[in-house]
Amino acid sequence: MSSSAAAPAPAQRRRPLRGVVFDMDGTLTVPVIDFQAMYCEVLGGDAAYAAARAAGGGTVDILHFVESWEPDLQRRAYEVIARFEREGLDRLQIMPGASELCGFLDGKQIRRGLITRNVKEAVDLFHQRFGMTFVPALSREFRPYKPDPAPLLHICSTWNIPPHEVIMVGDSLKDDVVCGKRAGAFTCLLDETGRYDPHESLPEDVKPDFKVSSLTEVFRVLESHFDLIPAPAESTV
Repeated sequence: MSSSAAAPAPAQRRRPLRGVVFDMDGTLTVPVIDFQAMYCEVLGGDAAYAAARAAGGGTVDILHFVESWEPDLQRRAYEVIARFEREGLDRLQIMPGASELCGFLDGKQIRRGLITRNVKEAVDLFHQRFGMTFVPALSREFRPYKPDPAPLLHICSTWNIPPHEVIMVGDSLKDDVVCGKRAGAFTCLLDETGRYDPHESLPEDVKPDFKVSSLTEVFRVLESHFDLIPAPAESTV
């Protein structure tokens, strides 16, 4: 399925939806971190980065990569990552359509949460700067992090909502979509540039239920495919 696909066939029933969980970097906020430069510095240069990409099938999960290193190397790597992230905070911008989408969800009494591999400092600044709060908002300090389903399952448990009544929205196949699929939630990929076209050619283990090119298109996905049901009272976070 995708946001640009035809309307659901009559036999296809609309599913109940009570919660939406968002990625932050590249989804709720405009991408500002030069990840390639960061990875090259962490790994020791262009050649090491290219080798890591080749070993990872074209991608590098830098956080999991670093976890296998000796403590001194880990400490240096995390310092580099933190520096790039701090520099990104100075340029933090909200993604077009994010405020309107959150207002829509609030009006429908649909829960909204956040899962990011960035640090809590970045999440706190995002909340303060743009005047919107996601609860729960899980940062890198929550382990294990995406693509493990644990953070999404934690949010569902906190909300007292089953995963199949939640949708995960993010811009990463390997982190956001995989996390959502492993948890048993619906998934929506934000692909602004058409990087992952065509949708039908994606492998099944990373194929999202929906693909959009902007957050504005998420409105149509939610209204066309789901019955938006006010969530039950939230349990203690």
